[in-house]
Amino acid sequence: MTDDVNKKERRIYKLVLTGGPCGGKTTGQNRLISFFEGMGWKVYGVPETATILIGSGVKFCELNEEQVYSFQKDLLLTMLRIEQTFFNLAELEKEKDVLIICDRGTLDPSVYISKEGWNSIINDLNLSQFDLRDNRYNHVIHMVSAADGAEKFYTLSNNAARSETISQAIEIDRKTREAWIGHPYVDVVDNQDCKTFEDKISKLIQIVCERIGISNNEGLSSNSKKRKWLVMSFDESKFPHFEEFIVNHDYLISEDKNIQVRIRERRQGLYSTYTITTRIKHGDNHIETRTQINYREYIRYLQIKDHNKCTLHKRRRCFQYGTQFYHLDIFINPLPKSLNNQQLMILETYSTKSVNSPLPELPSFLNVVKEITNDKTFSMYNLADKNMNYIKFD
Repeated sequence: MTDDVNKKERRIYKLVLTGGPCGGKTTGQNRLISFFEGMGWKVYGVPETATILIGSGVKFCELNEEQVYSFQKDLLLTMLRIEQTFFNLAELEKEKDVLIICDRGTLDPSVYISKEGWNSIINDLNLSQFDLRDNRYNHVIHMVSAADGAEKFYTLSNNAARSETISQAIEIDRKTREAWIGHPYVDVVDNQDCKTFEDKISKLIQIVCERIGISNNEGLSSNSKKRKWLVMSFDESKFPHFEEFIVNHDYLISEDKNIQVRIRERRQGLYSTYTITTRIKHGDNHIETRTQINYREYIRYLQIKDHNKCTLHKRRRCFQYGTQFYHLDIFINPLPKSLNNQQLMILETYSTKSVNSPLPELPSFLNVVKEITNDKTFSMYNLADKNMNYIKFD
């Protein structure tokens, strides 16, 4: 019984570090291992499978089409097996929280093969693109290649499997970002505002702490914050590639006014993921922790739904603009009473830029009304309130 209780209390956090060549993944993985081990976590660093195979004599440029298909198929199978080894160990850990840091994830091989070839691999292995992207990892961080914004630091010398020119590295970086569009928690660590490589690694550690919900009492300054904008309309013809989901939010009963708990269903076609989020107020700050749950747990939590709050229904578009990941939430029927049947669209991203800063650059195909980052009127908690007054958008 004690073991079961401990197992429930522990956290297992699965993180992917991805990105273009010479982005800092290996160093970032090592620094995260040291940082979290110092906090008492058990940390596993999953090695990059492609580097192991290519470093053993495989020359990708010499492979024909049939060999590329076979290699990428076996690469994916090997990644799945290696990762599962560490996932199994994490499940058996009885005392510590566990952080698993994967050097690249299972969607990365799709960058190096045609879309048709990748879909064929997925079908041959009886896998689901949705499961590989949305269900396998808690968090994906893209480390932008030094070739994009820090060219003087771009080098081939620290990885025998690396052979890309600067222009090739930038293109691979872009394709890798696109591969993960649709994952619920993607962050980009770029080279902007980083005077040194150490700044970039510090930014990485900050982001992981914030996503996990660790208070930054360890000396880290919290720079990356969620920013939100009110959107009036958009040009459908200019919208870039996106992944679309149906998202439903419900708030649960909480006896502590400083604690908000909500559950979420995120659905794409026939596939869904479920999460529970706890938001705790500490003075002027808030700490959020997210945990993935299964369908049965989701239904059980719905039994303690706060009936003073309505369900929020959204159509969410996840897309990339430049190096920034955004999602556009389009509220759909049944709309909350507070909207008085008005259309509401909210654009969100995480950024180190200050509120009301002209950066990051907003998508040109959106008609943005104003920034609403600190406007509590547009918080989900208030929008869901059945007793809230009608909202005025002007």
